[in-house]
Order: sequence, then C-alpha cells, then structure tokens
Amino acid sequence: MFKANNVSKAFGPNEVLSSLDLTVGTGSIFGLVGVNGAGKSTLLRLAAGVYRCDSGSITLCGRDTFRDNEARERISFVSDEMYFPLGSTIKSMKTFYKDLYPFDEDAYRNYLEAFELRPDMRISTLSKGMKRRTALLFALSTHPRLLLLDEAYDGLEPVARLRLKRILVDLVEDEGLTVIISSHSLKELEDICDSYGILDGGKMQSYGDLLAARDDVNKYQVVFDREPVRGDFAGLDLLCFMAEGRVARLVIRGDRDEVMSRIRALQPLLVDVLPVDFEEMFIYEVSGGEEDE
Repeated sequence: MFKANNVSKAFGPNEVLSSLDLTVGTGSIFGLVGVNGAGKSTLLRLAAGVYRCDSGSITLCGRDTFRDNEARERISFVSDEMYFPLGSTIKSMKTFYKDLYPFDEDAYRNYLEAFELRPDMRISTLSKGMKRRTALLFALSTHPRLLLLDEAYDGLEPVARLRLKRILVDLVEDEGLTVIISSHSLKELEDICDSYGILDGGKMQSYGDLLAARDDVNKYQVVFDREPVRGDFAGLDLLCFMAEGRVARLVIRGDRDEVMSRIRALQPLLVDVLPVDFEEMFIYEVSGGEEDE
C-alpha cells in the first residue's frame, strides 16, 4: 500500500503541496490529475524519493520512500523529463540498471520486443516516443512494486499506448503492481484507472473509486413552467447551474434517486439525466463549471 500522510513541500516561498493525504491500495491503477502547476510532478518525485518532504511522510508498505533503500529499490519512476547519459545506448543503460536495481533479464527481453527496441540503439538519436519506450523498458524490467508514470503517454503513438495499457493491466492482475499515473489525457486515464485523485490547491480535492465517483455525479436538464433560479435547488450538492428561459442545466453530486426525488418535488415538466465522463468531472470539481443565472 502507498500512503502519503500530511505531506507538505515548498520551493522557496512557493508552497506546492500542503498537508496532503493520499492512500492507494496494492494492485490499483491510480489516475492523478490536476491543472498545470498543481503539484502532480512534485508529488511523484516525492513518492520516488527524489525529493524529501518538508513535513509528513510517504511510505510504501510501511517503509519510507526517501530514507529506506529497500523501498526505493521497489519503485520505478518515469519522469515527464526523461534523461539518459550522453552517448548511452540501450545496452549500456541495461548495465547501469543492473548495478542499481533487481533486474529481470527475461522481462527485459520481453519488453524489448514489445516496445520494438534494439540493444544497439543510441538513445540520443531516438524520437521522444522511442525515448519514452526506452524509459518504460527499464522501469518495468526491475519488477517494481510501485510504478510512477508522469505524463506516461506523451509521445507514444496509439499502438504503443494500447500495448502499455495491456502490460500494466497484466502486471496489476498477475503481480499486484501498484501504478500511479498522471496524464493530461483524461480519456486515457479513464480507460485504465480504477481509482483517481484530483490535485488542486496543494491538496487532494477528491479521490477514490473512479466508477463510484462518476456514478455519483450526473447532469440534469430540467424544464419548468417558469424560470428556475439557483435557490430552487438549495440543499443539493450543486457543482454547476445554468439557466436559459424555463430550462435549467445542472450538475449535481449525490445519489441519483435522491436527487431525482428532490427535483420532482419541484414539479418540473421534464427531466433528463446524463452521466458525466472523467474529463467533465474534473472540470466541474476544479472550476465549478460555468454559471449563468
């Protein structure tokens, strides 16, 4: 289990994370989302032991990821800013990783083939997508218990993205791998993640089971015989309210049956209900959506 407890981190006067708490269960694929500058990369670097927490702690299976070398050996981190030593080849990087981490030769050969790479490839000459494949090759060849992927799909073409998703799902099912993955493509996360966290203002604004969270937020289009106002829906967890003439368009968090009961008590002429996708849920959680009363 991965756990961040009361974590804060600042760079000079800029506080990036503040008293952040997060728990991700073993064998989970967790989607980390937030606007640019929300602190996603900082959180992943803290989790990998690259940065030290100013306060609080981050642990993997109870071991501190900054102080405990055994914990750090079981963590693989693929940064959004990939770095490889000048002049390195895939073969030379293999030697580097074998000296630092538990390394699985069979897994290395399998992923080398899966990502269509060759040992003699000089990494500096590779495209951005091929460099990301290379980083994934070595991250997976160490058989981590925690895999941290920052903008994991950046530069990968559709076939490579699909291949990566299948690999991650198999590792989660077969080995209990825990994955924390950030991406600007919320659709990509929605396709693979079972849990999520929305990082905003240095804290986890919300996190939990992705399917349950989506089921708990719905869009309602309600037609009245009069002009509706926000006050009509007092007491509901209203994430967005828009009104045009006699039509109200709402996004409400809460049990659908209970919300429908409250709306029907207002005697509307018509009610339509639509689910929201992950991207819409993120927009409403972070910005509250657009309002036009």
